[in-house]
Amino acid sequence: MDLALRGLELKTLDPYLAGWRMRVVPALGHLAVRMITNGAVDRTVQNWIADELSRSTVKNTIAVLVRVMEQAVRDGIIKVNPARVTGWQKLYKQTEDELLDPRALALPDWETLLALADALVGASHDEYRGWGDVVIFAACTAARIGEISGCRIGDIDTTQWIWTVHRQTTPAPGGLTDKGTKGKRARKVPIVEEIRPLVAQRILSAGPNPDARLFTGPRGGRISTAVLRDATHWDDVVTKLGYEHLRRHDLRHTAPTWFADARSPYTSSAGSPATAH
Repeated sequence: MDLALRGLELKTLDPYLAGWRMRVVPALGHLAVRMITNGAVDRTVQNWIADELSRSTVKNTIAVLVRVMEQAVRDGIIKVNPARVTGWQKLYKQTEDELLDPRALALPDWETLLALADALVGASHDEYRGWGDVVIFAACTAARIGEISGCRIGDIDTTQWIWTVHRQTTPAPGGLTDKGTKGKRARKVPIVEEIRPLVAQRILSAGPNPDARLFTGPRGGRISTAVLRDATHWDDVVTKLGYEHLRRHDLRHTAPTWFADARSPYTSSAGSPATAH
């Protein structure tokens, strides 16, 4: 690290080291240097942007990763620096535009959401229904995939049908780990009537333990946006359905748009679930 960061001023060194410790190591630290590909870096950067990190934070984090991997090139461990990703600024602009206009990526209606979920299930190994449940739940709660992965049975109040979001699952050295929510505070999310049977069935399947996860992978493991993408062949599926720009994080745009359109605590005339926030 001393060699990789030599020559930097202190005011630059601090944010670089923070980016390394807080973002690079949790996202890529479990991989050997030779296993870090341009694609892995590109997907990681996309996740940082989707998590709404600031432009300067992403820039500093990429910069320190580039320097470390460049040192690996000089040491003869790898031949090409995989961290020299391009086009991320354009993706950042696209993400900013979407945040200003979430309607641009919202799914049009309930039927489209179900069709997407079914297609993803059909493309997965053994057609695991849980992947479709995650997608439907994400679109109807405006929650992050990491928050959905961190949801426990005890977080769901089936009397009032409220989900109290306490934690999220994020990448960490050696795999995935649970930590507090992005804002460090719990929040309450209403569970609309249309997905209550889905939630009730998953609670029943998970058993009585309040610490059991509401959503897991087919082998009971924690899920992440990358796991969901790879398991369902997401990119291929959404392209075939005509939503080639739809990312897992973009499911969050659907619920607020439906809520705004319906302006009602019940189903809108278009057949999309809605509730008051």
